[in-house]
Amino acid sequence: MKRIRIKLHWQILIALILGVFFGLYLKDHAYWVEWIGEVFLRGLKMIIIPIILTSIISAITNIGSGNIGRLGLKTIIYYISTSILAILTGLILVNLIRPGAGADLGLTGDVEGFALVEKSLGQTFIEMIPVNIFKALVEGKMLSIILFAFLFGFVITQLNNKHKETLTNFFNASFEAMMKLTMIIIKLAPLGIFGIIAGVVAQTENLSELALRMGEYMLTVLIGLSIHCFITLPLIQLLLAKVNPLKHFQAVSTPLLTAFSTSSTMATLPLTLDAVEHNDGVSRKITGFTLPLGATVNMDGTALYECVAAVFIAQAYGLDLSLMQQALVVITALLASIGAAGVPMAGMVMITIILSAIGLPLEAIGLIISVDRILDMFRTATNVWSDTTGALVVARTEGEVFKV
Repeated sequence: MKRIRIKLHWQILIALILGVFFGLYLKDHAYWVEWIGEVFLRGLKMIIIPIILTSIISAITNIGSGNIGRLGLKTIIYYISTSILAILTGLILVNLIRPGAGADLGLTGDVEGFALVEKSLGQTFIEMIPVNIFKALVEGKMLSIILFAFLFGFVITQLNNKHKETLTNFFNASFEAMMKLTMIIIKLAPLGIFGIIAGVVAQTENLSELALRMGEYMLTVLIGLSIHCFITLPLIQLLLAKVNPLKHFQAVSTPLLTAFSTSSTMATLPLTLDAVEHNDGVSRKITGFTLPLGATVNMDGTALYECVAAVFIAQAYGLDLSLMQQALVVITALLASIGAAGVPMAGMVMITIILSAIGLPLEAIGLIISVDRILDMFRTATNVWSDTTGALVVARTEGEVFKV
């Protein structure tokens, strides 16, 4: 008899429903299963620093010093620019809609470490440079770790071939190992979500208010993604790449649908390469450089989601972020999105970086994890849509002519 395998997103949905019922009808016994959520959260915390180091260093070394020139500069400028546009879109919407404000979610207690963000933006930049990288690793200073990873990756590209190849292979292998470990932990997500949701529901008095606020949170993210997908990126395609957005959409519809269903930019990459090269008419030189890099570091949808999620959580805790604190969210969301892996639920892993940077407890992801899978599909499609736009823009600046 053929074994029936339930896909992960269905497992998570079932776990969510069971967690709600357990929290509602067995409220006094929620401690029986809350520990499962704690184990899952600890697993996520365990892989944060290793995955940041290996993913960023691996990405930088694979570009190679020969390509960090004109082509690399154009690509990076595009990726950073569109990610910032996406983050600012999300930041404006979450401040206008305020999905977490005024909601009594039982999260108005003191938040340890929030004083960290009272520092000036200039002081924050200075402290990004670690005096002792090992101390930064132990204390989990994310901005310092990300900066070190970028610098270390770049230096590796400047070494002689023997040492460069050795270190590149080491970090590629380390990244692969971390991805394997990440997927093992993600497989525990249904059990972890069951424990987290059961605990949250048991401790929440006003579930209707929670449902309303989560609906507003999802709507905020989806509106932001829609603006970026249907207004910002098409305008870039039209004005900078000088292509018809509708024809380009038709050309890359297969990878977009694949990205939506798999929630993985990496899994979609072969289809993206084929579509942009053969349907759009972009040269292999451009696609072979920009798209693999984009699948690693260009995460517009993820960046927008992380920004909205962080501010939503702060609002739910009854905290109003100042302009400087929100600037820190923007910067951290940009860096975290670059470090996010192109696999399902990577954004959920990387949101912990932003929460750590602004001093919010990582347990707060229990608020958003229940709807993460749905939003993951939309933001991954956004990521791939931006990758293909980037390939067109860079190719146009190189004087290429397209089929669309």
